[in-house]
Amino acid sequence: MKRTKLFVMLMSLAALVGCATAEVDYSAKVNPKIGSGGHGHVFVGANVPFGMTQVGPTSISQEWDWCSGYHDSESSVIGFSHTHLSGTGCGDLFDVTLMPVMGEVTYGRGRLGDYSTGFWSEADRTQEIVEPGYYSVPLTRYDILAEMTATERGGLHRYTFPEGEDASIILDLVHGGCWDRPEDLYAEAVSDTRIEGHRHTYGWANAQKVFFVMEFSKPFTEFEPIDEYNFYYRIHFDTEAGEQIGVKVALSTVSVEGAALNFEAELRNTDFDAAREEAYRKWNSEISKIRIEGATPVQEEIFYTAMYHMYVAPSLFSDVDRKYRGADNEVYDDPGFDSYTTFSLWDTYRAKLPLMTITHPELMDDITNTMIDIYKKQSFLPIWHLWGCETGCMVGSPGIIAVADAVAKGIEGIDSEEAWGALYNSAMHDIRGGRHRKVYGFMPNDLQAESIAHDMEFAIADAAAAIVAEKLGKSEEAEYLATRSHSWTNYYDTESGFIRGKSSKGEWRADFNPYNASRIANEYCEGNAWQYLWLVPHDLELLEQYMGGREITIERLDELFTTDTKMDGEDVTPDISGLIGQYVHGNEPSHHIIYFYTMLGQPWKGADRLYEVMATMYSNQPDGLSGNEDVGQMSAWYVMTTLGFYPVEPAAGKYVLGVPMVDKAEIDVEGGLFTVKREGYSEQNRYVQRVELNGVNLERNYITHREIVEGGELKFYMGAEKSVWY
Repeated sequence: MKRTKLFVMLMSLAALVGCATAEVDYSAKVNPKIGSGGHGHVFVGANVPFGMTQVGPTSISQEWDWCSGYHDSESSVIGFSHTHLSGTGCGDLFDVTLMPVMGEVTYGRGRLGDYSTGFWSEADRTQEIVEPGYYSVPLTRYDILAEMTATERGGLHRYTFPEGEDASIILDLVHGGCWDRPEDLYAEAVSDTRIEGHRHTYGWANAQKVFFVMEFSKPFTEFEPIDEYNFYYRIHFDTEAGEQIGVKVALSTVSVEGAALNFEAELRNTDFDAAREEAYRKWNSEISKIRIEGATPVQEEIFYTAMYHMYVAPSLFSDVDRKYRGADNEVYDDPGFDSYTTFSLWDTYRAKLPLMTITHPELMDDITNTMIDIYKKQSFLPIWHLWGCETGCMVGSPGIIAVADAVAKGIEGIDSEEAWGALYNSAMHDIRGGRHRKVYGFMPNDLQAESIAHDMEFAIADAAAAIVAEKLGKSEEAEYLATRSHSWTNYYDTESGFIRGKSSKGEWRADFNPYNASRIANEYCEGNAWQYLWLVPHDLELLEQYMGGREITIERLDELFTTDTKMDGEDVTPDISGLIGQYVHGNEPSHHIIYFYTMLGQPWKGADRLYEVMATMYSNQPDGLSGNEDVGQMSAWYVMTTLGFYPVEPAAGKYVLGVPMVDKAEIDVEGGLFTVKREGYSEQNRYVQRVELNGVNLERNYITHREIVEGGELKFYMGAEKSVWY
């Protein structure tokens, strides 16, 4: 057993003992409905941390704000599916859907307001219960109470039926809805209590395979295929008023046999209430890895919900015997680690995965090794990987950044030479405009769509990979990648002072408008020249030189927050949200920018902006996020900013200091406990005056990863003076 895994087991035990002693129920502080309105797109239902299954309601609506299947504004239910995404900008999954019904129904998704068009029902949201690991809601059309909980690879349902005729549960295999199309759907009854089958589809995950077994708490009287396409099956029961029917469902990406193995390991010997308690316990253990004091009740609610949202994914992808389906669609035996999926890397490389290197080193080796395995199967590190499929969504090569960060920090259980091969070969790959960087030194806008966005993200990846190369003694490769990480300078237009599109002939884009955020024929991705000017988290000093010095750089940074909020152009994406001037907190390219104030020597300006974002871009309401949750990145920004530090430069192994938002925070780390304290804070005393690390004045603007994970105390002394402590 690795030291990190042993340590985490001991810390988890200590946390449980501590929780029992202090009787602190951290899961009770979670509000899973935060982000279920607006454009948050969060999953609402039952799951366990990092689980394969997310069991919850799926609605009729299939518009953008229903990517997770649920939105606070509309209460229809077509069934309870076993897989959902959380906080994404695209939809998929909704696999293996169950819907309890009574009497005659029309088989189909249906239309809102007309029960004759489908078997859907309104849900009584006033009676809805959502807590970590449990979901329940009454279905008003049928007077049925639906409850569900989850294990890592399974879901448990409990349906309480009223008095009436033909109590049934519909197995719906088609309704991934507009997000996917079926390739091969199948189910069969292998006994009068057990059904097995599979769902193979094309969607955002372009070759998804899901296998399942489900077992009912009582024999069904009939298993009725409804159509020749295997879209729907109706399972009939004889019931009495108030009778409960339970269903246990196990999933696998490998085979029906794999699902059966998962069933035996996780579901066979547990009942619904025991599974619910265990799911709640697991969430409480995860959420309590960071504990805050001196926060308002609303701050606590937002903070612990952010912790909850972060741990929905990455999602477990292997069976209990660790068999898994590779990125080449082949099945493989145990590789020596658990495999994961749902890698929204363009989002999560910025703060969520770096935070997990602090709180979950015992998972980050498996997660990183999964990415390396994906590289072996598809010849480049993952970009946006979903259920074994490369979606290619977003820009750059963010898998390089995520892997480099873990390797540079020395996460145990990762073969550094094997990782280096994945990093270097991915960095040198020709895909996604990579070949243009070799020829021109940058991506020309006449040869590559979203050229600036791709190139600048590749530049960040190059810088991260260069750090690993240097660490491994590969000086030639380190120098090459470090030099190439400055490729963004090809776009810097001294006349306009912005990053501007350039052709293969070296010609500037003629119709340049820094406010242009069009999705049509534009060099940026989900943004414009204002945000992309600052997309150099690895290269601020060089940007400062290009701008003409620190004073001018700070003036330009100030202007970012005070200029017009307009977004010009055609088809501007709603992802551009949460604006302060042209700072866009609802989207990831802006997330590091405020911390540049600390790096530029004016931390009080950063403090003011951090206070503003925390107060205006997050709330405890359904519309409580300023943009997509983005699989935990929006929440990770909140958590790290609460702690008072942020990982601006990927793979650098350091965190730039901001301002802590609570009086005290305790983080369980490898070395025991890392504590952050805030002394002397008031509304007037809102600026950092001095920082101590383990009782010694810290005369720099960052803290290292090693200093955090070894344990200790970081203390911020607050006051009214706008000062520089470093």
